[in-house]
Amino acid sequence: MSYVGPDFDPPQPRRSRRAPLTVALAALVPGALLGWLVYEAVGAPGGGAGNSAKPGGAATSASATASSPAPSRSSDSDQKHSPAPTRSAPAASGPLKGKVIVIDPGHNPGNFRHTVEINRKVDIGNSRKECDTTGTATNDGWPEAEFTLDVSHRLRTLLEKEGATVKLTHDGDEPAWGPCVDERARIGNTARADAAISIHADGSAVGNRGFHVILPGSVHSGAADTRPIVGPSRDLGERIAGNFVRATGSAPSNYVGGGTGLVTRTDLGGLNLSTVPKVFIECGNMRDGKDAALLTSGAWRQKAAQGISEGIVSFLRG
Repeated sequence: MSYVGPDFDPPQPRRSRRAPLTVALAALVPGALLGWLVYEAVGAPGGGAGNSAKPGGAATSASATASSPAPSRSSDSDQKHSPAPTRSAPAASGPLKGKVIVIDPGHNPGNFRHTVEINRKVDIGNSRKECDTTGTATNDGWPEAEFTLDVSHRLRTLLEKEGATVKLTHDGDEPAWGPCVDERARIGNTARADAAISIHADGSAVGNRGFHVILPGSVHSGAADTRPIVGPSRDLGERIAGNFVRATGSAPSNYVGGGTGLVTRTDLGGLNLSTVPKVFIECGNMRDGKDAALLTSGAWRQKAAQGISEGIVSFLRG
């Protein structure tokens, strides 16, 4: 999902890493992102990206970053083409037995073939917006829609092992495009989901790095009334953000959210029309070379799914 246009917060100037982030974490998200403070103190954990991917490391020029392609999909078995784990049958029992979770993989790989359909405007309560978009892509052309499906499949496997019933809003080939943003919300509502999450990756400027979780703001207009879900959705989002840091070692966004990893918005139909606790997560910036190196790593995507899963489990267990 890209941030373009007057409805979005513009990128903020880069700041000193430590003091503003520490203050924001202590004041706005108590305990949720303490893993990031540990990360800052001891360095990045071992894994797919190594030291070159440490958030907040030495700055590189925009041209140097942009010219560094994501790892080849044919030469490294841990990159884009790595399949998600094989889906297992739902556990007969587990801490989430009886819970329903809806996962919404952002966009759809087939959207680019259906531009007329996805450009149709739909009602999101306080305005009208396009049914859907194609999403963004890495600089070497790997689509956001493929990323979101991969993480969603990994997340489904983890949650089903916890005993949850998991529903996806789409599975890449069915439907062939969309669904529209209003229908994505309706799927979660109809399922009476205990929690819902929409998986995305951003398409921002080079040098903008890190993840952020998008929370629903208070909207009471037309078909939208988010007031009952604002509180529980914030709780869900804070738990996901904290566990995402711990599982991936990734930093909260350096360009939105003031270092907290949390952003509140009222212009997204998938949130405005939801009647169940729901958040979006932008797992990183596909247009930044360093973030793209993480997003195209199968090992890192598994960590991302693990962090999101742990956040959902924490929320549902209270």
